[in-house]
Amino acid sequence: MNLRTRWVDLPRLKNRFAVLTLAVLVVFAVLLLRLWFLQVISSDRYRELSEKNRMRYLPVAAPRGPVYDRNGLLLIDNRPGFTLAALRQEVEDSSSLLDHLAGFLDGDRTLLADYWQKGKKLPRYRPVPLAIDVNRDIVERVQENAPALPGVVTLVKPVRAYPYGDLGSHLFGYLGEITERELRSGDYNDYRGGEFVGKSGLERYLESSLRGVEGERLLEVDVKGRELRILKTLEAQPGKKVFLTLNAALQQAAEQAIGDQSGAAVALDVRTGEVLCLANRPSYDPSLFARGIRDDEWLALLENPRHPLQNKALKGQYPPGSIFKLVTALAALRSGLVGPGHTVHCNGKFALGNREFRCWKKEGHGEVDLKKAVRESCDVWFYDVSLKIGIDRIAEAARDLGLGSVTGYLADDEKSGLIPDQAWKKKRFKERWYDGETVIAAIGQGYDLVTPIQLAVMMAAVANGGKVMRPYVVNRVEDFAGNVLLQQEPVIVRESAFSEANLRLLRNGLEAVVNDPGGTGWLSRVPGVRVAGKTGTAQVVRQSEEDLKLKDDEIAYLHRDHALFVAYAPAEAPEIAVGVVVEHGSHGSTAAAPVARAILAAYFHKDIMADPIDPDAVGENE
Repeated sequence: MNLRTRWVDLPRLKNRFAVLTLAVLVVFAVLLLRLWFLQVISSDRYRELSEKNRMRYLPVAAPRGPVYDRNGLLLIDNRPGFTLAALRQEVEDSSSLLDHLAGFLDGDRTLLADYWQKGKKLPRYRPVPLAIDVNRDIVERVQENAPALPGVVTLVKPVRAYPYGDLGSHLFGYLGEITERELRSGDYNDYRGGEFVGKSGLERYLESSLRGVEGERLLEVDVKGRELRILKTLEAQPGKKVFLTLNAALQQAAEQAIGDQSGAAVALDVRTGEVLCLANRPSYDPSLFARGIRDDEWLALLENPRHPLQNKALKGQYPPGSIFKLVTALAALRSGLVGPGHTVHCNGKFALGNREFRCWKKEGHGEVDLKKAVRESCDVWFYDVSLKIGIDRIAEAARDLGLGSVTGYLADDEKSGLIPDQAWKKKRFKERWYDGETVIAAIGQGYDLVTPIQLAVMMAAVANGGKVMRPYVVNRVEDFAGNVLLQQEPVIVRESAFSEANLRLLRNGLEAVVNDPGGTGWLSRVPGVRVAGKTGTAQVVRQSEEDLKLKDDEIAYLHRDHALFVAYAPAEAPEIAVGVVVEHGSHGSTAAAPVARAILAAYFHKDIMADPIDPDAVGENE
């Protein structure tokens, strides 16, 4: 190659080198720009993604506050429960995940899909609960197969525990998952979807005290999602401790005495209004709700004809039957138109115009004064005096004893019952009041309606000198340091509207009901304790002459009369008042009085099994 040729190639090589150099510089510039974009512009995003691959934030559920009875007995506690949840940001194929998880749970994939859809309404960083309160074996199987279940985590959540099963279930209430309506209501501003809240009873009434404050854990995990170490923990704060006025022994005695029957019983301290027991039967298992009740379980409760979900003590409205006769007696004495010596001859019938009203005792009671009328529950005596005083005086006396309005026990948890008068009927039916309605109202039939807790309040007022006390069951609320945050005190709703002399006359009759031969309340007698009480039998449907000839067990269950009984003791210095209703129990003397006896025996620590009632001494059924 000659010199000329070499001279010609050199500029070409220089050009190629320049182009190559420029290309390299461009590549490096692009790389630098990309690096600048990743490290500066997108640093926050990629740092977040990196942290998500390395760390997890998991909520730590707070245990709800424990509940104790008046003697410090633990009635409601918490136990650890395992919840399988999924972190949405780590789940790429939700369908595949749910298929795998359903296999491990041996459960319904449709149910898991429903939980997944609900979880989409939660903030993205919140785990989506898919299976609540699963057993340890399932948890171990899921953890062993973690690579096939990306994003699935195990949360340990406290679950409500009930050491005594369904004891007091209506009083305590139950929990349920918060609804969208509740979240939008404004009453649950700091709650999140998926949380459990009190739905009824004390769990709802004391929600703000029983609910704790949620904590948080920061975990480091490997690429397969396995936990390596805990980086940070914010401890959850448990709910407050609640101490009740309830006596668990009385509650248990009441529920066992009612047994398989349907009804309610309430016992109060006549001096303070403290609720000593508030029993309902049939009951339900609150632990079903604590772990999340299934549709079939919920449907079974709703379709049960004896309504196990209803708090009959507060919301059951019943004709008071002969219990109401003590109201009529006090109204008559207060009016001054009828004295304790007023007598009526009872031959088993009472004529009013062209109608005839029967006494429960077909052959009649003979000559009857106030004491005998109360002791033997003579209908005719009360028919007679009711026409002398009129319905308005009777209604006024009933309201002065706490009937016809809510007692104030718990907000929004009661029915008011009904005490009719002339003005009520005029407003309700646009009709005048008739004498025939007065005579049946005087013995607790017709429009009269009461609740079991109202019966206990009324009986406490008769026992304590006429003061209507507000019943309450929460004694105090404490934090875990022992500081008292809430202390309930007795409240007198209404001072006595009756003279002590008239109350004493009535109390003499109530003592005779239980303690004198011929009294209808002998089955409530407690050894060593003088009990005062009143039986009642409330008609559910009008019975024909043929129906009256049938035995109790021959009458269709829903057509049988309700059985009622009220009492207080000791008669000479009352401490406790009791109201009992047994639905379709037929007779207050045989169905309701024994329930009151069991409660009183538990209160006074008496063994009634060792001292059975002599059948020959028991008065006739009423």
